[in-house]
This record gives sequence, C-alpha cells and structure tokens, in this order.
Amino acid sequence: MDFMEYHHHTDNSFDSKAQMKDVCQQAINKGIAEICFTEHFSVNPKAPTYGHMDFKRYFSQIEECRELFGSQLIIKAGIELCEPHLMKEDYQEALANLELDFILGSVHNIKEEKLRTFMVNKTKEEIYQDYFEEVYELVSQADIDVIAHLDLIKRYATESVGNYNFDKYKALIEKILLKAIERGIGIEINTSGLSKSGLIETFPSMAVLRLYRALGGEILTIGSDSHQAKTVGFNQEIALKMAKEAGFDKVYVFKKRLPSTLSLN
Repeated sequence: MDFMEYHHHTDNSFDSKAQMKDVCQQAINKGIAEICFTEHFSVNPKAPTYGHMDFKRYFSQIEECRELFGSQLIIKAGIELCEPHLMKEDYQEALANLELDFILGSVHNIKEEKLRTFMVNKTKEEIYQDYFEEVYELVSQADIDVIAHLDLIKRYATESVGNYNFDKYKALIEKILLKAIERGIGIEINTSGLSKSGLIETFPSMAVLRLYRALGGEILTIGSDSHQAKTVGFNQEIALKMAKEAGFDKVYVFKKRLPSTLSLN
C-alpha cells in the first residue's frame, strides 16, 4: 500500500522550522500518497504552544501546496490540540469556522506544567498514574478524532525512572481504550519514539496496540510526529508491520473529520 503520514509539523508549530513545501516534496520523494499536517495549537495562555498558530497563514500554505503538488500528493489540514478536554468552550470557538480534516488530542501538560516539569519530585507510580488519568479525562471529554502518542510520558520518564510496566497500568489503559472506542475516537502509531535514545519504542507500545485491537478498537492512524522535512514518514514500515501483527487489516484517513479506511493487504 502507499504510505500515509498523519502526524507532521511545520513552522506553523512553535517547535518546528520545517517549510510545508519542503515537507510535501520530501513526502513525494518517499512515495507517501497522503499527508495530514497536524500543527500544535492551544487556547491556554500558559501553554508553550499558545499564540504561535496563524490559521490564515496555515490554510494559505495548505492551498498553495495543494496547487503545487495536488496531482502527486493528497494534502489534508489537521491540528494537534493541547489538553482539549480543558477550556472546551474556548477551543470550540477558536475552531468553529475552520475547514479541518483531522484533530489529534494530546496531553503535553498536566495542571499547566510541561510533562518534564510535572515529573519533578514524583515517584514513578505517581508520574504514570497521573498521566494516564489525564489521558482518560482527555478521551472522555474532548472533541477529537485520535489520541496522539497515547503513552507519551515515557519519553521523559524513561531516562529518570524507567519505562512503565504495562501490566501494572493495564486496567487504566483499558479504561482509556474502551472510552475511546465508545466515543468513536482512534489511536495512532507514532514512530517518533523510535529515534529517542534509551526508549526505542513507538507511542503507544505494542502491548497497548494489541489490547486496543482485542477490545474491538479499529480506528488507527500512523504518523511520524516529525518536525523536519527530511524525516517525513519516519519508520512507516515498522508501524505498518506492527499494525498487522496486532491484528489490524486496515488503517484510517480523514476528510472533513469523517474517517475512511485503507486496506493493509
């Protein structure tokens, strides 16, 4: 099958300098058939993401790239929301008139602290328990299509307290996944963790992916979470192999927030 890239950032995000046109060209070079740009956005003035996103600029770039590359690449407009279960009315107002194809929901901050800061002076158990509880609040309340990097906290915690024991948090993770399935929200295989020293694991882990499938989960997207043009589609082959091994026979793409499937066979 052709590759799909459903988590990528450009300089419309506060932490990227990538140019959208460069990303599109690299995607074409790598045989990617469809890309969805998912720029960081927050309505919370205390979040690092706040104040960077210029939607007029973003959508003008989307349109320009569709004109330039539309015959070679399907280009979708997405967003990655920080803690969209909080300040919900503000998010609703900010996004009301935007032609978005896809919305990722993330937990990057807990109680308005970056995850790395939030972890300070906490035990390993507190770190993971508090994080997964926040993800449960996210999936219970937010208007999103897919949970981004479901177990992201391990990116920061592994270097100090180690990765989490899946069995220890299985009940809470299962609660998250069942709520996602109930609300028609998917998860992603995010390959960015494969490049992190000491981690070398996707978000989420294979154990979470297998559990999601066993519970009846179907909506699955794949993304690199890349912030550079050169790493667009990073380790897609690994993600697709994982999806098949976990029992998935299709992955999802979105248009105007409506999902459709692509066969993995």
